[in-house]
Amino acid sequence: MSALGERLGGLGYAAGWRLTGMLPAGMTATAFSLGADFVARRGGGAVRQLRRNLGRVVPQAGTAELDELTRRSMRSYARYWQEVFRLPSMDLDLLRHQVAQGTSGVENLDAALAEGNGAVLALSHSGNWDACGVWLTGHSGGFTTVVERLRPESLYQRFVAYRESLGFEVVPAAGAAASFRILLRRLRENRVVCLLSDRDLTTSGIPVTFFGERTRMPGGPARLAASTGAALLPVGCWFTEQGWGLRIHPRIRVNAREEVPAATQALADVLAGDIAAHPADWHMLQKFWVADLERQQRVVLGESG
Repeated sequence: MSALGERLGGLGYAAGWRLTGMLPAGMTATAFSLGADFVARRGGGAVRQLRRNLGRVVPQAGTAELDELTRRSMRSYARYWQEVFRLPSMDLDLLRHQVAQGTSGVENLDAALAEGNGAVLALSHSGNWDACGVWLTGHSGGFTTVVERLRPESLYQRFVAYRESLGFEVVPAAGAAASFRILLRRLRENRVVCLLSDRDLTTSGIPVTFFGERTRMPGGPARLAASTGAALLPVGCWFTEQGWGLRIHPRIRVNAREEVPAATQALADVLAGDIAAHPADWHMLQKFWVADLERQQRVVLGESG
C-alpha cells in the first residue's frame, strides 16, 4: 500500500471511531449492514477469497447457498467493525453481563488458573474477540495479547490504545523473541494469554490439516503451554442475534516441545468444529490454505518471468 493509501486508511479508521460512537446504535448497525451487502455484491478480491474459504468449510453448499453465506459473513464482519468503533463508548459492565449469558466452559479456565501455571486461550478470527476479551477482564482480571504491527504507525498506536482502554495488555507481534518472553513471564505469573491462532503470519507455522486441506497455523500457543505448563484452551467466539457466544473448550495436553505439532493439530480440529457450527462468523478474507498460497506464488512467478 502506498504512503497516501496508508494515510487515508488511518484517517478512515479514526473517523470510524469518532463518528460511530456518536450515532445511535441502530442507525450505525443498519449502515454497516447495507455497506456489507454492497461490498458483497461488488465481489472484489477479498470477497471472492472469503467465498472460496467458506466453500471449504461448507463443501455441500450450492451456488445460491454459498452466495448467501458469503453475504451473511460480510455482514458479520461489518458487525465486528461496528462494535469495535462503538466499544469504547459502551457500558463495559453491561457488556460483560451480556457476554456472560452466552458463555460456556468457564470451569476449564478456572481449573487452569487454580493449578497456578496460567492459561493460553487460542482463538480463531471469529465473532468479536474484543467483546469476549472485555468479559475476560472482568472474570480473570485482565490478560495479555499480541497485536500485528499495522501501518501506518498512527493506526497501530490507535489500536493499541483502543485495546488497552478495554483492559488488555498488548505486545507487538514484531520482535517475536521479546514478545514471546513477555508471554512466558505472564504465564509464570499465573495469568492469561489470548492469541489468535488460526492464521499464520510467519514462515514457521506448523503444518496441519484443516477442513481436509493443508495449511499452517502458529505454533506459539502450544509452545507457550509446553514451556510453562500452562493450560492450552481452544476458544470459540461467534455472534448471536442479541449478543455473543463464547465457548472455552477443555484443555489440550502438551507437555514437551516434541508434542507441539500434535497439539497444534488438535487445536485446529477444535477450532474447525466451532467454525463449522458458525461459518458466517469466521472472518477469513485472506488466502489461508496452502493450495491457494501456492497458486498465488505460481501466478507471481509466471508474471515475473
